[in-house]
Amino acid sequence: MRILIADDHEMVRDTLTVFLQAEGRIQVFAAGDLAEALQVVAAKGTFDLVLLDYKMPGMNGLQGLKQAIAAHPDQPFAILSGTAPNSVAQEAVDAGALGFLPKTMGAKSMVNAIRFMALGETYIPTDVMNATSNAEDPFDNQLSQRETEVLGGLCAGHSNKEIARDLGLQEVTIKLHVRTLCKKLDARNRTHAAVIAKEAGFA
Repeated sequence: MRILIADDHEMVRDTLTVFLQAEGRIQVFAAGDLAEALQVVAAKGTFDLVLLDYKMPGMNGLQGLKQAIAAHPDQPFAILSGTAPNSVAQEAVDAGALGFLPKTMGAKSMVNAIRFMALGETYIPTDVMNATSNAEDPFDNQLSQRETEVLGGLCAGHSNKEIARDLGLQEVTIKLHVRTLCKKLDARNRTHAAVIAKEAGFA
């Protein structure tokens, strides 16, 4: 079995490599970003599975996954992540991934999941699936129409002044909306709020 682990954290790559090689008859390759991963696939041929870290350089969320699948349509890919919201798991599979592996999984469970996907089966942890199906979407249920518009401006990288001009409001009003958005999304600041929204598929 041939597995490629693409992650920008060397410790993650090394740890997973040790786990997999301890199982025997598994050849492990590594890459530090999406570009390098695609180069390895092109140079080494099709792998039984390529694990792509959701947050590594070049990924841009699931856009990197789509790019990888377009470049190598016969190559099985899966998403590996320690930070992505549970909703990304189903989105990844919908986009063509064989599965989704949280980095919080135990070593034995992760190895078993990788073997399962390498056989061509789709894998998402049961607890992630349950959380995804039961989760309340804050963008549908918690935000007002105006807050949604302001959040769209944040995701587009606009300043408070630009958002105020676009929406025909006072800049101080936008500041209040941003403060409320941060509380509702449990975000540290406006940039963090935009990241949360983008990872959840808002923009």
